[in-house]
Amino acid sequence: MKEIATFKNKESSSPKLLKSLEEAIAKCNLKDGATISFHHHFREGDLIINAVMDVLAAMGYKGLTVASSSFSEINAPLLKHIKSGVITGLEGSGCRGELAKGISAGLLAKPMIFRSHGGRAAALAEGTLKIDLAFIAASVSDSFGNAAGVYQGQLPQGVSPSYCGSLGYAKVDARYAKKTIVLTNTIVPYPNVGLGIAENDVDYVVLVDQVGNPDKISAGATRTTQNPKDLFIAKKAAAVIAHSGFFYNGFSLQTGTGGAALAVTRFLRDMMKAGEVKARFALGGITAAMVQLHEEGYIEKLMDVQDFDTTAIASLAKNSNHFEIDANQYANPFDSGALIHQLDVVVLSALEVDEEFNVNVLTGSDGIIRGAIGGHPDTAAGAALTVVVTPLLRGRIPAVVERVTTLCTLGDYVDIVVTDRGIAVNPRRPELAARLERVGIEAVPLQYLRHLAEKIAGEPEPLPFGPRVIAQVMAPDGNLLDDIFEIDYE
Repeated sequence: MKEIATFKNKESSSPKLLKSLEEAIAKCNLKDGATISFHHHFREGDLIINAVMDVLAAMGYKGLTVASSSFSEINAPLLKHIKSGVITGLEGSGCRGELAKGISAGLLAKPMIFRSHGGRAAALAEGTLKIDLAFIAASVSDSFGNAAGVYQGQLPQGVSPSYCGSLGYAKVDARYAKKTIVLTNTIVPYPNVGLGIAENDVDYVVLVDQVGNPDKISAGATRTTQNPKDLFIAKKAAAVIAHSGFFYNGFSLQTGTGGAALAVTRFLRDMMKAGEVKARFALGGITAAMVQLHEEGYIEKLMDVQDFDTTAIASLAKNSNHFEIDANQYANPFDSGALIHQLDVVVLSALEVDEEFNVNVLTGSDGIIRGAIGGHPDTAAGAALTVVVTPLLRGRIPAVVERVTTLCTLGDYVDIVVTDRGIAVNPRRPELAARLERVGIEAVPLQYLRHLAEKIAGEPEPLPFGPRVIAQVMAPDGNLLDDIFEIDYE
């Protein structure tokens, strides 16, 4: 017979609030070889993943699989734990910096698993990915584990949380993990309800000095671009959307990471104003540009799985039409209620596009892992119109190629590719080409753009991949999409 909890419901007597991370880990009965998880809502400002792994290493753990929603350049210190055997497996939507170079060179004991955000949510829901212990970096929490990335209320004097906004990816970890520990630098009065993670999904709470730096959330792929080429591509993409047949009063929109993709929103604003077009909702990672459109009345609702800057974070805290959603509601491909199935237009970036409209967002021209799948294949498959933006050349390297180095998004789901030297429409969508032609927007074959790129920069040399598979790319439905092989980057 289970023992009934009889403690008084007061914060001072909460059995969840512990004095140290070591105590919380011990109470969760973590074993060698377990799978633990983190989230990347603080992106390059995250201060939890490295710190927790240092604690686990000091406690003597070995053979752990770390399944974060993504890894950033700041996670380079994990390499020492890979070399020492503390970490033997990684799962995530992306990997960057020195950690990615180490994975590409074959330092990890077993292949890293890359899943899209929707694919990860599906794997958690179906039990394909089993998390033994989830570590949640929360901006605020009460002593019973009601945790959030913002606070809706009056903070005690002198308290200064580090806000990250939506905890959309962390919410599914807390729900499906066997045990969950919330780490926060700000304990707020009970009950902290409304946004974030509910106490019934949390086992323990630990107060730490810092969880993250919000100022670094917008670094890297979520930066606001001033690059003239990016802006030129974004302006062309906005024109394509405006004449695609999917730009109508009540349409829905998502723009992915990358300078040109994010910049499309700025050009759509003028077109929405001129045509008196308003969007029902904007989806995914929310930016200041999306918030501006919402506050000006051009977007009715913001459906937020992740915030890309401090303006978006502030909006989530105060705006009643700015909604936090979790990864299941966002992009689980098996959930008919997922918002990707209601998405009209998505604008996505690419490292490479090939003649079959397949897209690579993970490996660079040198074969080294340097990007993230994110919600790329999820939204491409779900949206009525998928627009991919990329320069024809990155430096002197073609971005339009005969065959992508790593297959991340199937060309069947890509409708239009916009480059600085031409626009290509997937032959599967002749009606789109006809609509664009009627307004004077000429489309060319992707083969033409590939040959143009090679004429300018030359044909790329084959990459010196080794025989060992160091990572695997999973499709949103859980099937293997592609293998990534080791490569010497020295």
